[in-house]
This record gives sequence, C-alpha cells and structure tokens, in this order.
Amino acid sequence: MLTLEQVKSKSAGKLGNLHPAVLAGTTELIRRCYNRGVPILITQGMRTIAQQNELYAQGRTKKGDIVTNARGGSSYHNYGLAIDFALLLPDGKSVSWDINRDGDGDKVADWQEVAQEGKKLGFEWGGDWTSFKDYAHLQMSFGLTTSQLKAGKRPAAQQVTAALSRINGGEPEVNKDIPINITLNGRKLTNGLMDNATTYAPVRAIAEALGAQVTYDARTKTVNIVKE
Repeated sequence: MLTLEQVKSKSAGKLGNLHPAVLAGTTELIRRCYNRGVPILITQGMRTIAQQNELYAQGRTKKGDIVTNARGGSSYHNYGLAIDFALLLPDGKSVSWDINRDGDGDKVADWQEVAQEGKKLGFEWGGDWTSFKDYAHLQMSFGLTTSQLKAGKRPAAQQVTAALSRINGGEPEVNKDIPINITLNGRKLTNGLMDNATTYAPVRAIAEALGAQVTYDARTKTVNIVKE
C-alpha cells in the first residue's frame, strides 16, 4: 500500500500555480481521502488559455468526445481555482473514472466520498451541476463568475482567510503563532515569532548582542539604535 507521502507526490506536478486556498484545500483533500481508504490523483490543475482552447476543440474541430463547454478564459481552471481528480488504484499506477467504484468496500461509492470531503472543504462539485455534469471537477469560485475573473477581479482577502480557516478546521492560519529561535554566531539569544509567514525578532536583544545601545523615545515613538 502506498504511503500518504507517495500519494501526494503523484499529484505534485499538477498543483503548480493553484490559488493558495485551492492548493491548501487540495492538499487536505488528498489527505482526508487517503485516510478514508480512497487515494486520489489530481489530473488537472491550472490551465492556460491556450490549453483550455485545445480542450474545447476536442469533439468539435478535433477528434474525441466533448469534455468541456468552456472556451479559454471561461474556466475556473484558467485562474487556478479548480482541479480535476481520478481514483488512484491499488497498484499505485493506474487510475479509474468509475463513479460507482467502491474500492474500500464501505457501500459508499469512492467518487461520492471524494465529493463529500471536497464540499466539506469548501469546494463546489461539478457532479452537482444540473446541465453539463463534470464528476471529476472541484472548484472554489468565491462567488465570482468567470466573466468577472476574466475582467481582472479576484477573491477578496477576507474570503481567502475564511476559506483557509475552513480548511484548517476553523482556526485561521493568520492566528497561528509559531515560536522561533534566534541565534547570533551560533549562540542562542532569545525567542522570536512567526505569524502568517512574517518573522518578528526582538530588536533590543539582537542590537545589544551586537554591541549597540537601544533607547526608546515615547514622545516621538521612535526606537534609537546607536553603535559606537
């Protein structure tokens, strides 16, 4: 049986340029599905406009079945807001698009289990669409149409924060403070903090360790550092 890290690695090549919330959601989706005994493979992520037009031509001006009604610029894939998936079979190499397969034998179709986990994470599932159903498709639209995205509009910061909070189990990533150690020439000085990928370091401890004098002017709200 493949490990979770091996399953993740098989999808890594399709995750580039995804929106951060979609990337976080996809990574968590792979983990949750694996834990349910339903390993998946991400088959599509970000698509260029040219790639979308090539796909749109299939079944129209090129051989093959019609697989999309979206021209270039009219798909959420073109903005890194959508993924497609398939079921990864036990041999770790083959995939299945059989929406009725029950590989883990729990009397629930594996495909439905993936859709359930995706919707819990905030994805919209193409299998719920009323007209052109796309069972392999998951997207985060953030309430935006593809016309708005094409015009340059993007998800608002608060929407992204809310999405990440949902993915992280209700705790916004921005509230996760990570203690870090600060050393000077290999000697530990004190602790700092990383908050939302921003590192905060205490100026006084570092400056004084370097032989500088630190004072604070409350009137002007200024930190003065002097090294003679």
